Amino acid sequence: MKRLFAAVLVALLACAPGARAQDFPNRAITMLVVFAPGGATDVLARIVADHMARTLNQRVMVENVSGAGGTIGGARGAQAAPDGYTLTVGSLGSHSAAPSIYRSIQYDPRELQPIGLIAGTPLFFVVRNGLPVNTMQEFLAHVRENPGRVSNGHAGIGSTNHLACALFAHLTGVRMNNIPYRGEGPALNDVVAQQVDSACLLAPAAVPQIQSGTMRGLLTAAAERNPNAPNVPSAREAGVPDYIFQGWNAVFAPRGTPAPVVERLDQALRAALADPTIRRRIEDLGSIPAARDRQGPEALREMVRAEVDRWATVVRAAGIEPQ
Repeated sequence: MKRLFAAVLVALLACAPGARAQDFPNRAITMLVVFAPGGATDVLARIVADHMARTLNQRVMVENVSGAGGTIGGARGAQAAPDGYTLTVGSLGSHSAAPSIYRSIQYDPRELQPIGLIAGTPLFFVVRNGLPVNTMQEFLAHVRENPGRVSNGHAGIGSTNHLACALFAHLTGVRMNNIPYRGEGPALNDVVAQQVDSACLLAPAAVPQIQSGTMRGLLTAAAERNPNAPNVPSAREAGVPDYIFQGWNAVFAPRGTPAPVVERLDQALRAALADPTIRRRIEDLGSIPAARDRQGPEALREMVRAEVDRWATVVRAAGIEPQ
């Protein structure tokens, strides 16, 4: 009887969360991307997922779960089992501004278990080839001559792109025909296809297209030009000096994920960001890999808390109505 009791106790201990966490990972990990393929969040997620898979010696499978400005995927990730096998790659929109935009959001970004920041993502205002404008000032004049008729695409209500477009309209006073998509990738595709006139696109989506000539950048929402798109004017040069905007993408796990699992995932993400090849790939897309002092769960936790508060103020000031 004593031997049987001891065997049962050992089996129970082996199944306990702490014991399972020490074994982590022993199967494939799913990394949810909260937007459709082709956008900045998707591109950056796939870059780090590939490297993390090699570090963890397990597959890291990227799954796109789009809709409602990233909050559908965000909710699914937040409600997953807190075992480290379901991660979420979110953005400024889905994981800081969303609580101020969606009344029925099913997660609080501040209560998630942060893993780490991937990169900052500069923003570009782009137009389709064939639109009869060459500069931002010509574009603004064109919009004012055609109020509500010039189309502008973004990645969905509450997305980083939507916030960037709303800020642009607020600063310039222009009125466009705003078209929400289920992610940045579909919006990008319609600019390339000349089905939509303009869009606010983040660097990993915009830079390759600007470089290849499939669309034109009228400004980068920064104080200086982006070295990967040197012909695109800065906000000041384009005549909209206050239009300074940078998004970000980061990895989250559900609340309650065991500390040893968080530590292992943190180490894997840090290893990816320390790899010169990965950093170069991120930089070549016009993004800014997370600096060493901005990496890790605690740095991301502090950033998200500050961002949620900041965007609550911005959303009210911009007059964005909660959905």
